[in-house]
Amino acid sequence: MQPGIGLRSGAWHMIRYLSYLTIGLLGLSLLVVALANRAPVELRLLPGDLAALTGLTWAIELPLFLVIFAGIVAGVLIGFVWEWLRETKHRTTASARSREVARLQRELAVLQDATSVPKDDVLALLEKR
Repeated sequence: MQPGIGLRSGAWHMIRYLSYLTIGLLGLSLLVVALANRAPVELRLLPGDLAALTGLTWAIELPLFLVIFAGIVAGVLIGFVWEWLRETKHRTTASARSREVARLQRELAVLQDATSVPKDDVLALLEKR
């Protein structure tokens, strides 16, 4: 929505300040979570017994808040991709229907031009016979 369309200018600024406040509070809460979870944790590719069996003993030590935030980001990205794939049939249908509407509008314009009243009175009288 653009400023001045549907909302008074003062209301538009109020919504903008509320969105800034919401973003600020979200950032502050993420900072508090990060400060509360600074302890390092070891992130391993496989459990200990399976890693010894396969020889894949890759591990990295990260602060816990990075692991938490990475999990949140990965979940959001997986959700976006999942929804995008799920809605493919709806986008395909909408695209086909918009092409059909454009074709019908072109056809209607041609028919209206063909059946429009001639601008010359003499031709109009001849066509009425």
